[in-house]
Amino acid sequence: MIKRLLIANRGDIAVRIIRTCKELNIETVAIYSEIDKESLHRYMADESICIGPNNINKSYNNIDNIIYLAKKMKCDAIHPGFGFLSENVNFAKACIDNDIIFVGPTPNQIELMGNKSKARETMINLNVPVVPGSKSILENKEEAKKLAKSIGYPVMIKASSGGGGKGMRIIYKEDEFDSLFDIAKSEALASFGDSSLYMEKYIENPRHIEVQVFGDKFNNAIHLGDRDCSMQRRNQKLIEESLSAYLNEDQRNNLYKTSVEVTQGIGYIGAGTIEFIVDQDKNFYFIEMNTRIQVEHPVTEMITGIDLIKLQLLIASGKEIPFTQEDIKFRGHAIECRINAEDSNEDFKPCPGKIESLHIPGGFGVRFDTFIYPGYTIPPIYDSMLGKLICIADNREECISRMDRALDEIIIEGITTNIDFQRELISSKEFNDNTHHTKFIETEFIKNSNV
Repeated sequence: MIKRLLIANRGDIAVRIIRTCKELNIETVAIYSEIDKESLHRYMADESICIGPNNINKSYNNIDNIIYLAKKMKCDAIHPGFGFLSENVNFAKACIDNDIIFVGPTPNQIELMGNKSKARETMINLNVPVVPGSKSILENKEEAKKLAKSIGYPVMIKASSGGGGKGMRIIYKEDEFDSLFDIAKSEALASFGDSSLYMEKYIENPRHIEVQVFGDKFNNAIHLGDRDCSMQRRNQKLIEESLSAYLNEDQRNNLYKTSVEVTQGIGYIGAGTIEFIVDQDKNFYFIEMNTRIQVEHPVTEMITGIDLIKLQLLIASGKEIPFTQEDIKFRGHAIECRINAEDSNEDFKPCPGKIESLHIPGGFGVRFDTFIYPGYTIPPIYDSMLGKLICIADNREECISRMDRALDEIIIEGITTNIDFQRELISSKEFNDNTHHTKFIETEFIKNSNV
C-alpha cells in the first residue's frame, strides 16, 4: 500500500485527498505556492512545502520541481487531483521514470484519451456511437469547410487537446466559418500549446450525461452509475446530479454496458469518466473521457457509499477492485451545486477577497466540500470555485427541497458568490420538470432571472 503521498494540487480536492489518506494511515505532503501559504490543505497535511511563486507554470504546473520535492520528501506516490497536471502525459511519465506511483491511468491511456481526435477514433473502432464529424484532426480550413457542408450546419469546432470550453466554437452558417475557425485555432494554441482541431455536428439543446468507471491491473472494470451535468454555463458545469432522471432503465443500462466495454477495451486503470451528450430522442454519443477524478465525484459517493479517492489509492497500490458490479447498490438521489466566488450580475466576473464570516450548512443529508475558512483570502489567480454543496435524499423532489434549504443556510460574507444564482437555478420550473439542457442558462434562464 502507498505509504507517503504528495498531493500535486490545492483547494477542495487537496483537502478531500488528505482526509481519505488520514483514514488509511497514509502520510501526506502538501505543496503550495507563495500566494497559497494560508491555504487549508497545507495545514491539514502531515507536512507541507512551498513549490514556487504565484505563477502557475512555476508552481503547480512545474513538473521538475514537483518530482524533485516528492523524492526529497521520500514520497512513494503522487496524487494529481483534477486540473493542473492531472491529465498531463509528461507528468505521468516523469513519475514512472522516477519510481514514483502516479495515482491515475498509464501515460499511454492519458495520451490516447487526452487527445480528443484520437479518442474519437478509438471509440469508432470500439463501435461506440459518436457525433457525426471528422474521423481525425482537420488538416486545413478548406477540408474543414467541405466536411461542414457535407454533415450540415450547425457544426462545432473543438480543440483536439482541449477541455473546459477552450478552443471551441459553434458555427451556424458558412459565411462565419473562416473567422470562427481561426479564433478556435488561436485559442487552442494559447490554451493547450496545440492548435489542432476536429469537428462534430452540433447537437442542439442536448443533455450531458457521464458515467463513472474504474479499472484495475487485473482487467476488472466496473461503473458506479451516471451523473447528469446538463446545467452548464459556457460549457462549465454548475449543477450535477446522480442518477440522471432523464433516462429510463433500458437507456441507462445501455449506457453502462457501453462504458464498461470501453474501459475494458482500452485496458483502463484507475478512475475515469466517460462523457456523452444525449439528444432529444435519447440517442447518446461519446464526446470525451476524462482520465482523472472529477470535480463532481461526491454525488457518486453519496449514492453508492463508496469513497472514490480510497478506490483510486487502492488501485494505484496494485490492488484489485475490492467488489464486483453486483455489489454496487444505488441509494436515493444526490445533487451538487458548485459555489463560486463570482458576481452573476456582472457577467460572472471572479470576486476574490477576504472571507469575513462563514456558516456551513448541516443537517441530515448535507455535505460541503471546501477549503475556505473565516479570515482566509481567496487569491485572484486560480479558479473561482469555493466548494461544492452536496445533498442526498430518497428521491429527486426531496433532494431539490433539501438543496434549497442548504443554499438558504449557507453564509459566506466578505465576497460576492453565486449562491443566490444557484438557488434560482434549482428553483426554476425547467430544472424541477427536468426539461433543462446544456444551453438552458444562456438561452433561457438568464433572460428571465432576477439575479
